[in-house]
Amino acid sequence: MPWKQHEVFETRTVALTAGILVVVAVGGIVEIAPLFSIENTIERVEGVRPYSPLELAGRDIYIREGCYVCHSQQIRALRDEVERYGHYSLAAESMYDHPFQWGSKRNGPDLARVGGKYSNEWHVAHLLDPRAVVPESIMPPYAFLLDGELEPESYAAHLIALRRVGVPYDDEMIASAAFDMRNQASPDGDWQAVQARYPKATVGDLDGDPARLTEMDALVAYLQILGRMVDFSDVDPAVLRQH
Repeated sequence: MPWKQHEVFETRTVALTAGILVVVAVGGIVEIAPLFSIENTIERVEGVRPYSPLELAGRDIYIREGCYVCHSQQIRALRDEVERYGHYSLAAESMYDHPFQWGSKRNGPDLARVGGKYSNEWHVAHLLDPRAVVPESIMPPYAFLLDGELEPESYAAHLIALRRVGVPYDDEMIASAAFDMRNQASPDGDWQAVQARYPKATVGDLDGDPARLTEMDALVAYLQILGRMVDFSDVDPAVLRQH
């Protein structure tokens, strides 16, 4: 038999409001309560690590200059996206981002897999004068990054702050922050030590000026690690095209 008591809700505002609150509360508890029984909602993926201090500095510059306004870092699980950019983005790839840089517009291409796609020299030339490299580009030049010198000694405090919100920087990483920044961007640096703490970090003269540690070094280091932490080389391209 059909339930005929719904009239009490249709004709009484208070009863309707109370009913809505009860339904929303029950639905909320059903969705939220299970989250308290698991340690993390993000499945961990091999290879994902915290950013090196130099990459972190580059990420700060990326945010400061508003690069996320025109460039997304989120490849959706759609066939046209994975065929153009590569494997769709995993939540774990952004687990140490505070905040994440998924973005919402693509005035420029998605950068989630840009790491290793171009040389350091290409990135520097592109940032100095985008239209000299991509004639149709609407990106403004960032030549001033070559004039901005970094202060490596200040980044240990940055790593400490991020550790407090869950990024697993250990004591050695924090103590070596200034050392790692200088050596990652030096043609004569201790690259082995840097890459032991930060696997796959791009090392060497990044901005073409080995005598100085600049904001250009940092931004290039950040761009070159995007999409390279997780190894997707063994993924069958046919599987990607199915999405």
